[in-house]
Amino acid sequence: MAVSRMPVLWFLLGAVLTLGVAVSPAEGSRSRRHYDFFIRRANYTRLCHRKSIPTVNGRFPGPTIYARKGDVVTVDVHNQGDKNVTIHWHGVDQPRNPWSDGPEFITQCPMCECGFSKGAGPGSKLPARAGTGGLRSPSAASSPAPASRTGSSSPGKEGTLWWHAHSDFDRATVHGSIVIRPRRGTSYPFKKPHKEIPIILGEWWKGNVRQLLADALQTGGEFQPSDANTINGQPGDMFPCSRDGTFTLPVEHGKTYILRPINAALVNEFFFGVAGHRLTMVGTDASYVKPTATAVLEYTDDAAPSPSWATSDFPILPAIDDTAAADAYTARLRSLASDAHPARVPRRVDEHMLVAIAVNEIACAPDKNCQGPRGNRLAASLNNVSFEAPRHTDILGVYYHHRSGGGVRGADFPSNPPLPFNFTADDLPPELRLTARGTRVKVLGYGTVVEVVLQDTAILSAESHPIHLHGHSFYVVGTGSGNFDDGRDPAGYNLVDPPYQKTVAVPKGGWSAIRFRAENPGVWFMHCHFERRMVWGMDTVFIVKDGSGAEKKMMPPPPGMPRC
Repeated sequence: MAVSRMPVLWFLLGAVLTLGVAVSPAEGSRSRRHYDFFIRRANYTRLCHRKSIPTVNGRFPGPTIYARKGDVVTVDVHNQGDKNVTIHWHGVDQPRNPWSDGPEFITQCPMCECGFSKGAGPGSKLPARAGTGGLRSPSAASSPAPASRTGSSSPGKEGTLWWHAHSDFDRATVHGSIVIRPRRGTSYPFKKPHKEIPIILGEWWKGNVRQLLADALQTGGEFQPSDANTINGQPGDMFPCSRDGTFTLPVEHGKTYILRPINAALVNEFFFGVAGHRLTMVGTDASYVKPTATAVLEYTDDAAPSPSWATSDFPILPAIDDTAAADAYTARLRSLASDAHPARVPRRVDEHMLVAIAVNEIACAPDKNCQGPRGNRLAASLNNVSFEAPRHTDILGVYYHHRSGGGVRGADFPSNPPLPFNFTADDLPPELRLTARGTRVKVLGYGTVVEVVLQDTAILSAESHPIHLHGHSFYVVGTGSGNFDDGRDPAGYNLVDPPYQKTVAVPKGGWSAIRFRAENPGVWFMHCHFERRMVWGMDTVFIVKDGSGAEKKMMPPPPGMPRC
């Protein structure tokens, strides 16, 4: 089959952007789909080396969940592995049901591997019931959750989501895609593609990833980089012992294909391209966008001058650290803002937040030999709070059972940096480097419209940050370089057709402004999706209070939630 001049529609970009799902119709009109996930170890050979890795159903990457918009999907997850684990359904809002969300010690204790206990352990079921308005997946329940018709005020969505482990570094190999196609009788807002292909971008370490995490936590130093990047679990024929396993995609000349890239990597951002073919972006992170030609990722003119290494086998991509190219691209994204896919951008803001993002240091304990900067431990923070999750309980459980008594302690996450400074200056004073660990959360009233300006800082070094919010989608109303100016920059906001996302790429040395309406009661994690920065503390939690009326209140916990 010929491969030249293939029109390609490209879903997704960059760190963790995915295409999502929509409000479910009435229960009676839904189709039902069921999947069983068995978490167990399996042997895989990559880079001439064989090792045992955690998987789902023995597959790496794991199985794809297929559904149509409005279907009900049930996933029973059985932990037959050798460690505690949780599963997160990335990009799903989970209306009124944070119990299904998955981040360990935030919304649940992990499913243990210690034997059958309250539905959590080898052979136990973790029912995950999903209408495509929100994956309802009560973790480790002993029986499926009762049916509940819930909705969302977000615009209708469909396309690609993904699922992954949300415990330690397990998602290095425990991940897979979710593909939700249009409801029967409806179509995409573009020509129907000939075929749709999930493309999972990832990483591979020759060593034990669990030990990688343990070593970094012990020393306080950097994490060992991966030995290879992968496409659908394969390093490709540029790496040793990899030619036979290279992912290949046969295509037919002149046909249009949807590629659905998902970045499952722990530490890397990627540019993505297909040599000799034009890519058109049609959706990002759970929402369609106005079709955008990705000129920076094209290689279409055989007669054009090119570097000596560039042949028809290689797309011309920006340098791995070319943040300007990435920022220029994301700045072009626009929602469809059509009758079928409207943009409902909140115009009135109730709560303004300025969140300074930093890579920091924590002072090394006197009896330790730390390998971070200046002999300290590497850390990260939001508004100088380096988040520390509890280890013997989960925040959601504590909040749910103490709501009438005032909620949880530590509900004082600051809405602004404790000390204003020139965030992006090159010569910041060294005392700004130090931060401290804490479990501090932000409480929001139901229906509050929140604007969060995420500001990068140059405390150790300026970096880009993929910031992911659980439980809500948001509009990226603005982005810029340097320090955010609240007297000038809001005048340039896009309140007409901004992209509607679950993850925002905060630019290096710059800022991004997001808006969302807090209409999903529960406990919701917000964190950098680079795993090492999340471990270092670049996280916080939003608690959204119940509203008035049953449909605005959090569901009760399902039976059999795992215990810490």
